[in-house]
Formats: sequence, C-alpha cells, structure tokens
Amino acid sequence: MPPQGAIVAVLATAGLASSFMYTLVVPIQAKLPELLDASREDTAWVVTITLLVAAVITPISGRLGDMYGKRRIVLVLVAVLVAGSVIAALSHDIVGLVVGRGLQGAVTGVVPLGISILRDVLRQDRVDGAIALISATLGVGGALGMPLSALVTQYSDWHALFWLAAGLGVLVFALVLLIVPPSVLRTAGRFDYVGAAGLTVGLTGILLAISRGNEWGWASPAVLGSGIGGVAVLLAWGWFELRTSDPLLDLRVAVRRPVLLTNVASIAMGFALFTSNVAYPQVLELPAPAGFGLSLLAASLIVAPSGLMMMLLSPVAGRLSRTLGPRILLAFGAIALIAAYGYTLLFSQEVWQLFVANVLVGVGIGFGYAAMPMLIMRSVPQSETGASNGLNALCRSLGTSTAAAVIGAVLATLSTPQDGMQVPTAAAFQLSYVLGGGAAIVALALALLIPQRPAPEAHPSLPH
Repeated sequence: MPPQGAIVAVLATAGLASSFMYTLVVPIQAKLPELLDASREDTAWVVTITLLVAAVITPISGRLGDMYGKRRIVLVLVAVLVAGSVIAALSHDIVGLVVGRGLQGAVTGVVPLGISILRDVLRQDRVDGAIALISATLGVGGALGMPLSALVTQYSDWHALFWLAAGLGVLVFALVLLIVPPSVLRTAGRFDYVGAAGLTVGLTGILLAISRGNEWGWASPAVLGSGIGGVAVLLAWGWFELRTSDPLLDLRVAVRRPVLLTNVASIAMGFALFTSNVAYPQVLELPAPAGFGLSLLAASLIVAPSGLMMMLLSPVAGRLSRTLGPRILLAFGAIALIAAYGYTLLFSQEVWQLFVANVLVGVGIGFGYAAMPMLIMRSVPQSETGASNGLNALCRSLGTSTAAAVIGAVLATLSTPQDGMQVPTAAAFQLSYVLGGGAAIVALALALLIPQRPAPEAHPSLPH
C-alpha cells in the first residue's frame, strides 16, 4: 500500500478541486449576460445548476461507493468533472455552459467519499487528523479559488477558467488512480433506483425554491409549487425507504440521536459559513459609503485567510478531537463563529477588522467541519459510512443554499439607490451578521445536546 501520508495528500487535493468549483465562476458571474448574450435570469442557472447537482449526487454517490468501491466512484466523479469542464470551455452559449457546470457539480461527492476512504485505510491514530484536513478543503478550495479565478479572468479569456478546471481534474484523476488503494469494504444488496429518483426529485424541488425564490418571488406559484412539491416527494420517499429491503439511505441509522443532531447542526453551520461568503465580499467590493470599494481580487485576498486558517488548524482539530471528543470540537467551532459575527457587529468600519472576522470564521468552520464527519462515523456501521457522510454533506449544502437565498434577499430588500443602482444599506449587513450569528448559536445548542458517546450497539469499530 502507498504511504498513508500520500493517500491523505491526494484526497485533500481532490477535496480542493471539488470546493474550487463553487467559486470558479464568481469573477465572471456579473458579466455572464453580456458574455453569453442571455438574460440575467438564464445566466443564474450557471450557479444554480451546480448547487442542485451537488446536493443530489452527494448522498447517491456515497451509497454507490459503499456498494461498488469508494475509489471507483471517486474516479467516476472526477471524470465527470473533466467532461463538464471541457464542455464549458468549448461553449459560447448558455446551454453548453449550464450543462458543463452541472457536470462539474458532481465532483462534490468526492469529499465525503474521501473521508470514508480514510476510515477504511488509515491507522486509527491518524484518522481524526486526516479527516480534519479533508474537511478543511471544503472551505480552503473556495477561499483560495476565488482570488485565483479573479487573477485568471483578469489576464485571460474566461474560457481559461474551465480549461484550468479540466487540467486540475486530469491531475486529480491520475493521482487517485496511482496512489489511493481500491476499496475492499463493500455493502451487499442492490442499488435503490426508485429511492435515488425520489431523492433527486424532492431535493431539486426544495433547492429550486430556495435558490430562485428571490428572483421568482417567494409567494409565486413556481416557488410554492417547487417547494411544497419537493417536501411532499421527500415525505413519500422517506415512507418508501423505511419499507424497502435495500434503501438508498438507512433512515433508521439517520434518525439516531447523534446522527440526527449532527446533521441538523450541519445545516446551521453551513448557513453560518455561507453568510460570510455572501456578506463580506459584497461589503468589501461596494463603493463608499456603503462599502470599501475594493476590486474583486483585493476582496478575495481579504476573504482568503478563512480558508488558510481551516488548513492550518486541521492537525490541531485532529488532536482536540482525540483528547476532548468531536462534540466539544463542534461546540468550539460554533463559539468561534458566534465570536466572528459578534465582532463584526461591533467592529466593521475598517478593512482590517473584516480581515480579523474572516480569520475567526476560518477557525469556526475549520473546527466545526472537522468535527461533523467524526461524529457521524462514530455513530454508524462501517458499511454505511459513504452514504451517511454523503447525507451529512447534503445537510451542509442545504445550509449554504438557504443562506445564499436568505442573505441575498436581505441585501436586496434593504437597499437604497446609489449611482444608478440599488446597494445594500448598513442595516442590511448588520441583519446578515445577526442571522449568521444566530445560526451559529443554534449549532452550539445542538452540539451540546449530542450524546458524549454513541450507543454501544451503534458504535462501529475503527481500523487499526
């Protein structure tokens, strides 16, 4: 078997590539209507489709990994990323770009699969630190990818972003193929196609309503139909999953107290993270007096330290998890986020103060995101790790998608005319910080309710 450090490094690189896809198009998002000769409503799908595909594919790929081998499914997802990147790079219209971005979203499933691979192949004393590092890549790739994307866009044609993504995908595919060992732990049974279809339809309805609510109108028939229809489909899906012999997700495992509380806390943590991703860059880029008037590249560099903190804290998170337990680690992460938003409410008049706030956000997300997969894997059978980590990643995606819609609505509603355009007011940003801090408080309360140790019958054995 290859050195364990090399396996961790390769899976961390795959995680960075996955999270990079979220911020890949940020530098060109405002220019897409002009670049593609399309309406702003149509170009919004360039972002929306990635979120939808990522949310749907993550739990499904986790189950496929449990059944057919986690490395094999990672390779498939990375190959889909490469195909989507090439399609987008060759596209000059909205249809090709949306198709390419949708295929890129599939790569999100590699992070929970990578975490499950670590549990299968690493020595027990290395698992927690490695999981913390892979979890950190969820924030690091986005934070570092934003200035990189801005730099590429500034000095090259926008298609170069997608050629860069394709090259990164090819590199990750080769590294995984050469270094990550094939999975030997498999779950018997057949794949639940009906469950996969039901989950896809239900999640698509809910996420469509959340992500397009601002644009379509929260009381519009399209939003209400999508949201209510999605909930109804998921209720029917849950009924079916509890009665089928080989469910896509074992909901009896998912409703165990440690798993359920961790997943709900993941929604709150995702909301708290993405609140900073929406609010801080906007206030940095908006012209005075509403903001600081920084360029996209300069604003990206102020936000980037949050990702660096996640990476730097990963070995610390691993040690704290072993000594204090992942439950306390999750609580520490929530407290750091509460401190970040509390600090921003009091001190946000200077650029350096937002820099400090982003560092605190990095501490909070670094600890919180490291703790959640550890809590999940201590509470589910080893045969369920891929699907259970996929469900946890889905919950984080629900939190980030909800934050994007809610904070976007707040900033759009509480706005004032300035230089011929509507810009958010100071009160809009203050309310955003309150909502982000409130989500962190919810995450803290849920962390404290998680049992210190999982029930003996649920506690899986870890590799030695």
